[in-house]
Amino acid sequence: MDVTPYASAPVLAAYRYCEAVTGQQARNFAYGIRLLPTGKRHAMSALYAFSRRVDDIGDGPLGADAKRARLAATRALLDRIRAGEVEEDDTDPVAVALAHAARHFPIPLGGLDELIDGVLMDVAGRTYETWDDLSGYCRCVAGAIGRLSLGVFGTVPGARDAARAPEYADTLGLALQLTNILRDVREDAASGRVYLPADDLAKFGCSAGFGAATVPAEADFTGLVHFEVRRARGLFEEGFRLLPMLDRRSGACVAAMAGIYRRLLDRIARDPEAVLRGRVSLPGHEKAYVAVRGLTGLDARGVSRQAAAPTVRGTA
Repeated sequence: MDVTPYASAPVLAAYRYCEAVTGQQARNFAYGIRLLPTGKRHAMSALYAFSRRVDDIGDGPLGADAKRARLAATRALLDRIRAGEVEEDDTDPVAVALAHAARHFPIPLGGLDELIDGVLMDVAGRTYETWDDLSGYCRCVAGAIGRLSLGVFGTVPGARDAARAPEYADTLGLALQLTNILRDVREDAASGRVYLPADDLAKFGCSAGFGAATVPAEADFTGLVHFEVRRARGLFEEGFRLLPMLDRRSGACVAAMAGIYRRLLDRIARDPEAVLRGRVSLPGHEKAYVAVRGLTGLDARGVSRQAAAPTVRGTA
């Protein structure tokens, strides 16, 4: 579906602004959405730009009360978009682009309310005792993005188990977020945030946190990381069942974005303490390779074979 060739000049300018934000702020995401046709790529850029605005409020230097006020104003803007009150000549390009995208794709905008709720948890300094607690947060800040994206992608007619597509999109979002949490564990600690469940930290002697490039000798940081990596890999395996339900280019987009994070997870697993020394990332040529694999359908075909195979529970 490509609606943007018929869009007005202000709308096209708004989309270009959102694409610029995406290219500058989210290179992994940008690698994926460049595989989409124009209309879907524009819609995904609008979703990202709005989401980025919410995240930047939560991560910014303002005090807690000011952040809550800004988030309330952003939610009010979302209400205006939902009500069809944002006009093409509005001075906010993100609002213009998202309003146009929401008119042409069945985007469940309530997912952006969930994102705001998740950022409010950050503002409140929430910590998480168990994986169930953390997964609730992850469903707000990442699972909701998966479901929003599915509104743009759609599913192919007659796709097997298509009713479960939102569930798989949500689970894939959890996998991406848990990978982010592992990658950013020291950076988050420097900001006073600890996302990994307290139960897991205690189990591996890591309750003291991650304020240095090394961990105390008695802490089993490697064990903790490998434990969380196994959890994330299970989420990826489940979430990748979404791929065969998508058209070729939408599937390529998801395969590229998730494939980049899955490879990032593998890199973290090989050298767990690397996340304490700096941000772990993939070189551009490796990201390009993952994108090509997605476009050729290799990942989607592999997931199709896995989905058809019997599942053996309790294996590593």
